[in-house]
Amino acid sequence: MTDMNMQEAAEHADAMMDATFKAIVPGVQWAHDTTTTHRCDVVRRRAVTTIVSEQRRGSFLGVVQRHWEKSGYTIKSVRPDREMPALYAVSPEGFQIRVLIGYKGQAFFQVDTPCVEPSDVTEPASEPNGPAYPLGKIPAPNVHSDFWSATTAVPAASVPAPASPEV
Repeated sequence: MTDMNMQEAAEHADAMMDATFKAIVPGVQWAHDTTTTHRCDVVRRRAVTTIVSEQRRGSFLGVVQRHWEKSGYTIKSVRPDREMPALYAVSPEGFQIRVLIGYKGQAFFQVDTPCVEPSDVTEPASEPNGPAYPLGKIPAPNVHSDFWSATTAVPAASVPAPASPEV
């Protein structure tokens, strides 16, 4: 990945998160969180503002995991904690991606880029699908979803099955 600079790596990280959020059906509202740059890498973050109930967190993480695996990511670790589960993966290009459930069930996504050519990095270009909160001012989950916020387990017929290859 050394033929990429930090801006290009940040854009790739954004595309990884864009694709992940597109795979979450029904969709959730999210906002950009802080971007951190270091000597040769970038960390991009997003916070979900949709309420994901305790009963639906496993399904939420399952949707994300299936998308990541289908995208060629290697699942590195799963934290099956009931209140604060997490999922960690790495892309074929060496980008580390994670989702963790934090305070009040808020889902936080993060992509860490590999070390690349130093350059300036701009803020993410993609628009959040909810309010654009000032950095550091993202509220706890406050958006209700009939699906993700429900306090019942997901009926088996409601969970989309992974796509099977066409024969």
